[in-house]
Amino acid sequence: MASLEDLLFSKEHEWVRVDGESATIGITDYAQNALGDIVYVELPKVGTTIAQFANVGVIESVKAVSDLFTPISGEVIEVNGALESDPAAVNREPYGTGWLLKLRPTNPDETKSLLSSAEYEKIAAD
Repeated sequence: MASLEDLLFSKEHEWVRVDGESATIGITDYAQNALGDIVYVELPKVGTTIAQFANVGVIESVKAVSDLFTPISGEVIEVNGALESDPAAVNREPYGTGWLLKLRPTNPDETKSLLSSAEYEKIAAD
């Protein structure tokens, strides 16, 4: 797992790690904790183009069904297929094996509207 300092966050409790031509997206520890035991994750198909903050899928827990949003725009280049058989990986390792999808970013400047780890911590603490 990379350091949380390497991540950027949305106010909707998603994170993104930009690494050159790809960006990995997931939900935060705060979000998975609030959801409870995750039982199902629905993700977009590879090749789908998604706008910043658009709905990209659904995450279902024993408590609720919640929409997933993307913190940046891009084309889906990979989804975490392991979540089909083990959606609870999101609970165990939201910043590691519980990642959701990878995008090829289409507008790198969008990261400027996201929060740093320290800024996100303040929001999550409220």
